[in-house]
Amino acid sequence: MCSTILRASNHLSNKTYLIATTALTGCTLLFVALGCWQLGRADEKRALAAAFATAAAAVRLPAGASGLPRYQPVSAQGRYDSAHQFLLDNMTFAGHAGVQVLTPLLLADGRAVLVNRGWLPLDATRKLLPEIAVGGNPREVTGRIDQLPRPGIELDAELPAGWPKLANFPRMDPLAVALGRDLYPQLILLDPAAPDGYTRDWRPAGLGPERHLAYAVQWFALAATAIGIWFVTILRPSIRRGAGRSS
Repeated sequence: MCSTILRASNHLSNKTYLIATTALTGCTLLFVALGCWQLGRADEKRALAAAFATAAAAVRLPAGASGLPRYQPVSAQGRYDSAHQFLLDNMTFAGHAGVQVLTPLLLADGRAVLVNRGWLPLDATRKLLPEIAVGGNPREVTGRIDQLPRPGIELDAELPAGWPKLANFPRMDPLAVALGRDLYPQLILLDPAAPDGYTRDWRPAGLGPERHLAYAVQWFALAATAIGIWFVTILRPSIRRGAGRSS
């Protein structure tokens, strides 16, 4: 849009001047808003990183229906339901495709909480699923509270028949229906030192704050460019024409 205004700026009528100024003002406000949004995202990521690094006291689950702050250390007592597990598809580690293993931990109140026991490589054909059996003895699980990963674009997908179920970015409700019991609204990232887990290199999710700051700088630079275009191609020629008529 800005380049179109630039090409048309040599012959500006009053109407064109108003349209061009309005369009460039809209561009500038949009770019500033996007830059501010990226600054807000950077603040959110700093808060998540701080929460992840905090060595807070563990909270015992269940802790109510409203859930806990993300990455809050937690502990829970129960039994693993080895017969009904989920494999989160499209999870990568060190550049390799694989799955994350979600195992229900059956709690004393009748609900279950999903425990992310870590990452495993997956066969390229997805016909041979990894062996993920685990003992159903009473145990105490420790880790950090988290949420299911979300895709950039959400698509409705039915869970396959049989167990374990290979799931591509599922929501909690369909998983609860598949299990036939209520699920705690968040999951547990199993502590890296805990037994019966796989590769667990837990980190704060998403882009770091530095990336969002870089995006913010880009948006603000575009806003400054739009202002520069308005001044050079619209305002300054108008001032010159006004000065020429007055002389």
